[in-house]
Amino acid sequence: MVQKRKRHEAGFKAKVALEAMRERKTVNELASHFSIHPTQVNDWKRQLQVGATELFEGKTSARRNSRDESRETELYEQIGRLKMEMEWLKKKLAHLD
Repeated sequence: MVQKRKRHEAGFKAKVALEAMRERKTVNELASHFSIHPTQVNDWKRQLQVGATELFEGKTSARRNSRDESRETELYEQIGRLKMEMEWLKKKLAHLD
């Protein structure tokens, strides 16, 4: 008989990962308490450790990216105008020769 794979919600994963971070119980105790495999506890704990910095970068990083994108767009527009001016000047100089 094939056992169907369990899908856990984000809240449940966060709860398990936070308990693992607190280290009040061993990984095996947490795994048996939450009825999951010990490897899964370690994986979720590692994901929490890696992803925690993204939680605090959120709004500041988004604003910074938005400013960078608008500045980049502005610079590309300026490059386009300068290229057009340069081509126009080349044509004018070619007529003088």
